[in-house]
Amino acid sequence: MATTRVKWIEGNSFLGVSQQGRSIVMSGADGPGVSPMQLLLLALGGCAAIDVVDILRKQRQPLAGLEVQVSGERASELPKPWETAQIHFVLFGDGLDPRKVARAVDLSVEKYCGVHATLQGVTRISHDFELRPAAAGEQSE
Repeated sequence: MATTRVKWIEGNSFLGVSQQGRSIVMSGADGPGVSPMQLLLLALGGCAAIDVVDILRKQRQPLAGLEVQVSGERASELPKPWETAQIHFVLFGDGLDPRKVARAVDLSVEKYCGVHATLQGVTRISHDFELRPAAAGEQSE
């Protein structure tokens, strides 16, 4: 069983600590940290990114960079869950095979990403990707 801790720091700020001792600052709308709801989108993007990089490395694809943009819409009624989420993968590399990239992205979101599996019963999640030259990744923000 995994165990995490959340400790109130002050005001509207909290420190989340993982089982491994890694931490993140969380807060509500007016604090310095990331909101818990935004963390869900970050977790979705991070989980998918880890899978895609791993799969493409195993396929020996020339991946030079990756950015995952996740946007979402929340319900208007409390507790305001994420109703929709769109995962957009931007992959940088010269000579990336679009079929292998599509397969890696699909495998991540449909089979391997635990965050996706956790959210999919509540949130309608869609995904797509685009390929860019390796040099474009150096200017990405």
